[in-house]
Amino acid sequence: MDDSAHGKPAGLKFVEGTKQSAWLGDDEARPLPKEAFEPEINDSTFRVGQGRWWHAGGHLATTIATPAAYAPLPFAVSRLGWPAGMIALIVGTMVTMYTSCLIASLHRHNGRRYTRYRDLAYSIVGAKGYYAVILFQQIASIGNNISIQIVAGISMKSLYVTYNPDGDAFTLQEAIIVFGIVELILSQLPDIHSLRFLNIFCTFCTIAFAVICFSVSIANAVQQPAQERSQDVSYSVGGTPAYKIFGIFYALGTIAFSFGDTILPEIQATCREPAKKEMYGGVIMGYSVISLSYLAVTIAGYAAYGYAVAPFLVNSFTGATAPITMANIFAILQVVGCYQIYSRPTFEYVYMRVLDNRAPIWSLKNVCGRLWVTTAYVVLITFICCLIPFFGDFVALVGAVGFTPMDFVLPIWLYLACRKPKGIWRWFNILIASFYSLIAVLGAAGAIRFIIDDASTYAVFNNLPITG
Repeated sequence: MDDSAHGKPAGLKFVEGTKQSAWLGDDEARPLPKEAFEPEINDSTFRVGQGRWWHAGGHLATTIATPAAYAPLPFAVSRLGWPAGMIALIVGTMVTMYTSCLIASLHRHNGRRYTRYRDLAYSIVGAKGYYAVILFQQIASIGNNISIQIVAGISMKSLYVTYNPDGDAFTLQEAIIVFGIVELILSQLPDIHSLRFLNIFCTFCTIAFAVICFSVSIANAVQQPAQERSQDVSYSVGGTPAYKIFGIFYALGTIAFSFGDTILPEIQATCREPAKKEMYGGVIMGYSVISLSYLAVTIAGYAAYGYAVAPFLVNSFTGATAPITMANIFAILQVVGCYQIYSRPTFEYVYMRVLDNRAPIWSLKNVCGRLWVTTAYVVLITFICCLIPFFGDFVALVGAVGFTPMDFVLPIWLYLACRKPKGIWRWFNILIASFYSLIAVLGAAGAIRFIIDDASTYAVFNNLPITG
């Protein structure tokens, strides 16, 4: 194959039918028999062609619907108000479900099945697609883990405050560091396959967290006398006109974050043939779970606490400590696994350049290589979280800059380039991509404005107050 036809990156060559990425160094390329390309890619990472649609739906729901996605939605809607907030959430659900189906439809073209997002993009638009996916996938994955680690710190600190309301011996930064140590240990596991039992457990934690958030919000709303609620709970959007405008931008970024998924082709790779049909079923199942749970938690949370709802919903809960404690515990446990999933694209990208894939996975060289790569990653993420632990602000920023391009724009770009639809259908897709490109810019502006405001209010490394 002519490498120049693919716009290859300098120093690398394109190799058909390899167990690595599309581009490998000259000394790394190991062509496989043609039949080896279809059934599997890198057994140590994931298996191809064995799962059914309900497996794919479970993967989607678990990857997208995390406490970091559920918890800030009522706060985002409070910045938009009831009608606009519900419309933004429902439209976001419909559009990402549609773009997921677009990506699923591209899984096999030109007579080949593509099992990684970056390779799929490369096959359609060349090097620019490859680099675009890597850029936004890394932004989304790293940014998501910053948000997740802040969530874990908030939940740990909230647990401490619940049972030590007058004490402040355990700071938010210390909680974030503890979580970082746990993740560093788990990061020594070599691949996603080795996390399979943890991820199954995290699925249960996701469902349990959503049920508790819904139940406690409803209970708090019902238990408060109607007269007190009319005085204490307001649904009016407060602040100056400029604050309201940036609040809208911020909310749109937060809602985009809640639909974040950067590995849909990798999920589809696990489906048996016909993979497209199986993945369509998985998308329908996954988004049915996501949409129902998101709407339930958002409506209950915003109805219970109004405009005063906390950026992390659990911090608005009142009443018995047991459900609050369980919500925080499930949040911590779930994001332990979620952090690992989202760190793997970054790890894999570096591992391909520093590890010896000819040596055993637990060889001294590979163990040491994983240790320094994961240590550098976890230390950097932990430092950023401790420096400016503004959970809601990072959620909005990552949603705008990372997940909006990956989930709302890139799928349409690839679909238009590959299928070349005509007439009104083409313009319909261009309109969606253009609208959400604008949302990405505005959402980033809103998030940056809130980060600046929060940074001016609190000093860096500040032990932010958290209610139990």
